[in-house]
Formats: sequence, C-alpha cells, structure tokens
Amino acid sequence: METNALDVNKQSWDQAAPRFFARNPLPEYGPLAPSEEELHLFGDVDRLKVLEIGCGSGHSLKYLDEKQAGELWGIDLSTKQIEAAQTVLKDSKAPVTLFESPMEVNPGLPTDYFDIVFSIYALGWTTNLTKTLENVYRYLKPGGSFIFSWEHPMYNRVRQHQHGLTVDKSYHEEGAYAHEAWSSPAIMQQYRLSTYLNHLIDHGFKVERVIEDVCLADAQKHTNGWYGYEKAQMIPTTLIIKCLKQ
Repeated sequence: METNALDVNKQSWDQAAPRFFARNPLPEYGPLAPSEEELHLFGDVDRLKVLEIGCGSGHSLKYLDEKQAGELWGIDLSTKQIEAAQTVLKDSKAPVTLFESPMEVNPGLPTDYFDIVFSIYALGWTTNLTKTLENVYRYLKPGGSFIFSWEHPMYNRVRQHQHGLTVDKSYHEEGAYAHEAWSSPAIMQQYRLSTYLNHLIDHGFKVERVIEDVCLADAQKHTNGWYGYEKAQMIPTTLIIKCLKQ
C-alpha cells in the first residue's frame, strides 16, 4: 500500500504542480490560519540551516532566504515541484540543496545537522508517519526545532450545508483515504490530533506550541470550494505545531 500510494501521489503532484505554484507559502501556515509574522515560531533564522519537508515550488525557502537563513535544504516527492523550486531559488543568497524523494526515505540528508526542519501543509501526505518523524528527528541538531502545519484533523470530518454543519466521518477513523478534491487520484492520510502529539512525544520531541487559531481577516483570499469563512468560524482549518528535539 505504501509504495503504491507514493507512486500515485508522485504522478498526481507532477500533474498538479502548476496549480500549487506559490500557493500559501511562508509566512502563511495555511488557509485562514495565523501567519509567521504573527506567531514568530521560527524566530531569528540568520545563518541557520533549515530543511523543508515537502518543499513544493520553493517559495517558503525563498522567504527564509530573505530572512538571511544560512543554508536552504528541501525534499519533495514531485519531479515538477523540485524543478520549480530550482528555478525559484536559483538566485538565493544562501546555498541550496534539493532532493527529489519521498519524505519517508532519507535520500542522503545529514544527521544531527539542521537547526530547523519544517513542513507547510505537507505532512499529511506521508504514507508512514513513524518513518517520517524518525527521519526528522535524525536530521535535527539536539535542541533544534520541528515546525509543521497541516489541515486540522476535524476539518474534513465536517461538512458545511445550507443549514449548518454535520459530522459525516468518524473522528476516530484514521489512515489512508482518497483525496476527493483532486481531478487525478491522490491518497492522503488522516490522523487525530492526539496521534500527532503522541507520535512526536514517542519519537523524543518536546511539544512547545499547539495552535488551532483562525485568522478571518483575509477570508476572501482563501474562500473556495473547500475552505470558507462560515465553516472556519466554527472549525479551525489548520493545525500548527512547534516542537524541539531533546
């Protein structure tokens, strides 16, 4: 199942890459979520070594380059996304190293090396959360930060209708499911909030911040068939977690 899901998702992301070019990169953490300019989870990145899991088109790394990060590293499953990131980051001040690889596999990244590992709306694509978090832990220096955002675990369990909201999928249900919003087949993973937190703790991380807030000031920018102002008033769209390697 794991290998098949990776093959399916790679093909799907290669097709969808242009659609997601520069879509919600840092300082944004996700649709209708507070931004890095408000949260300051990264702090001062001057001369720090940073690695993005699911780097997409490279715009989040570009943002950190503008903040004087020391080294820019990225990993992404999609050939097209890596090609886009290479173009976006070609004039970066900091050295850039990109790997085309699933996040479940270490393609040659150094261990105990990075000050910050981060992931913006990508972690839920992993086919194996345990392997991915094991890799992240190895990549980080002791005391380094892992910061990630993903769609809030409640969001896709709830549907908005003309007369309100209904729960149409059990919150207790976890695992792989077909991503219904894409034109080409794609397989995503859903976990409970407690699963994310307990996996992080079990892998040696110290959870520092958990953020479920919404920011409705830019609602018009993000309103579409999936994310919307009315639903976000009731259900958070985005989960943001910062933790430290102990």
